[in-house]
Amino acid sequence: MTEAARPGGHASPPFPPRVRLVDVAREAGLSKTTVSAALNGTGRLSPAVRERVRETARRMGYRPNATARQLRAGRARLIGYVVGEFAGAPWTFLESPYFAQLTSATAAAALRRGYALVLLPSGSLQQEWGDLPLDAVIVADPVADDRIVEDLLAARIPVFSDRSVEGRPGAHWVDVDAERAVREVLDHLAAQGARRPALVLPDSTTGFHAGALAGYRDWCAEHGAPERTEPVGEIGNGPVVRAVEAVLAGGGDPAGGAPDPVGGGTRPSGAAAGRPDALLVVAEASPPLVLDAARRHGYDVPGDLLVVCVSEDETAAHTVPPVTTLSLRPREIAEAGIELLVAALEQGREEPSGVLVPTCLEVRASSLRPDGG
Repeated sequence: MTEAARPGGHASPPFPPRVRLVDVAREAGLSKTTVSAALNGTGRLSPAVRERVRETARRMGYRPNATARQLRAGRARLIGYVVGEFAGAPWTFLESPYFAQLTSATAAAALRRGYALVLLPSGSLQQEWGDLPLDAVIVADPVADDRIVEDLLAARIPVFSDRSVEGRPGAHWVDVDAERAVREVLDHLAAQGARRPALVLPDSTTGFHAGALAGYRDWCAEHGAPERTEPVGEIGNGPVVRAVEAVLAGGGDPAGGAPDPVGGGTRPSGAAAGRPDALLVVAEASPPLVLDAARRHGYDVPGDLLVVCVSEDETAAHTVPPVTTLSLRPREIAEAGIELLVAALEQGREEPSGVLVPTCLEVRASSLRPDGG
């Protein structure tokens, strides 16, 4: 529709021309060189002059020419972002408190350094990002043999992901030590008297979930504790709650014929050793719903069942009793990841790099025996 053909027969006013640097200089009564230095934070200018220029630029609606900056810097200042774990359900990762916090913190940290985040759907194929001028791509929680990681590295686009890419040229990583974190939780539960901890975790091949399962199995073997795991095949509160109910009701095959939640095979026996006296829910779910499921099956929390959730859900601190949570600290992961990314892009660091971010166990009443353990 042309301007002259708009409803009512009135042409829209012409869009005002873009404000140029020279226009700001003329308005401020300064040279173009001085204005450029003030806006870029360079040169020997007084604070008063810098503020005068910035205020004039704000008032006039000036913004730098992004195309010119890209040509000078050789970068588009765009970072792709994709969550590998949710390939079967694109965009649903924003419903997760963990990924919502990780995504928003990553976007904020990148923007403070002059980069914008471009959200890509899970399971992205090359035709979806191949024409975008991406300086790098963050692949959060990739599944095993994630195709997008291979495609990006083949296209010589730097990849920032978890420890599964460690040592690969063009790849950098930020991660948590899942095995150590799970062992810390189980040690805490054992100190409170737990002898039969159960585990609920996603049926997923991400590095975090594989590490969590390995940590649980090793701990059970070392402490002579029966293993009882329950896989969750779908994301969302409903599937997780059903898995919690199954493990609390003694679901699964005590003879070891149930499927292994990670990597195929079967689960070891142990269900016959009695009802679990502790529950670690690695699959993300609402803590109040986990407590409700336990109560429906006749458990008193924490009297005869200790509960810990891997969760960033703030409701955990406000339930009755408050729920102990293992936080993966997504905001700290985001800051560490963007710091590595910017160093690699702007300081020419080509060698692979990585960092582990410590987790945080927030102990609350749901995992503390009333009698002290």
